[in-house]
Amino acid sequence: MTEEKFIPKPYSKAVEKGNFTWSSPSNIALVKYWGKKERQIPENPSISFTLNNCKTITKLTFSKKQNHSGFSFEVFLDDEKKDDFKPKIETFFNRVEQYLPFLKDFHFKIETSNTFPHSSGIASSASGMSALALCLMSVEKELVESDVTSSAVEMSDEFFIQKASFLARLGSGSACRSLEGDLVVWGKHDEITGSSDLFGVKYPFEVHENFKNYQDTILLVDKGEKQVSSTVGHNLMHGHPFAQQRFNQANQNLSNLISILKEGDLDAFIALVESEALTLHAMMMTSMPYFILMKPNTLEIINKIWTFRKNTGSKVCFTLDAGANVHVLFPEKEKDGVLKFIKNELVAYCQNGHYISDRIGFGSKLL
Repeated sequence: MTEEKFIPKPYSKAVEKGNFTWSSPSNIALVKYWGKKERQIPENPSISFTLNNCKTITKLTFSKKQNHSGFSFEVFLDDEKKDDFKPKIETFFNRVEQYLPFLKDFHFKIETSNTFPHSSGIASSASGMSALALCLMSVEKELVESDVTSSAVEMSDEFFIQKASFLARLGSGSACRSLEGDLVVWGKHDEITGSSDLFGVKYPFEVHENFKNYQDTILLVDKGEKQVSSTVGHNLMHGHPFAQQRFNQANQNLSNLISILKEGDLDAFIALVESEALTLHAMMMTSMPYFILMKPNTLEIINKIWTFRKNTGSKVCFTLDAGANVHVLFPEKEKDGVLKFIKNELVAYCQNGHYISDRIGFGSKLL
């Protein structure tokens, strides 16, 4: 599979204007990717739970313009114009233009909103970039299917999602894992047929009932902007003394997770997921320059979870993304007990007592 597959044949451009609205969720990686090659290619494969409630809703309105010089677009977040979002979208458009050659033919109005607070410290780039990629694919589908001269009059659903995932990756790496659910793999892995560095794929193997409708409560420890961006962090893996061992470990952990998910082994799941989270942050602490994104309250929460698990036999565990917030993962049957524990013991460590109750979801939706 090569990128050339996603370069379209010329279309007749019969469409003058229109709009599409997509919702796309965030996701949380179980096996993390940290470190990337050129053009958003991951150094190691990753797998994530797709979330259900934390999502971005994006409406893309487009109208034909007379000249074809440069990109023309405006961006709104919650009905407020956001010019500071434009450079990131301009970079994205430049990266994907050869795959979406209509981009300079239209003026776009991008209206976006999140179901979670924008400054909540939840990565909105995954949900935001995947929602935008889906809207753009809907425009291309319209152009392809209104072109009566084309032999490929219909675009398959499989190709639509695959190309949208490919495009989303060029905006934000982990965005390619947000289009489907409930488990998505991104990155070539020898044991997972169809896996690719170019786009995310639905996890193809058997998953035990223990992991169905898994719960994720996100504890918002720190809503501030990270002092080191993920892009900078990824780049610090070039020349990192432990980089190669880390990439090998991630591959091995994904292999191990295949049997864990099949057998429903919750203890092995906990050990692997928590180890992955701490290894991610260990990479940050041992890069040059080194940095720490965890906060004191992150560590307080982790220790509380360990104590609770030891005292009760609960199967609750934590994972972290590249930030201070804690994702508390647990089986659905423990929901009442774990939420009570969160309210009684963990909310005190959240900024302004804020947390978000979520669970596994099944991806994006055309609205």
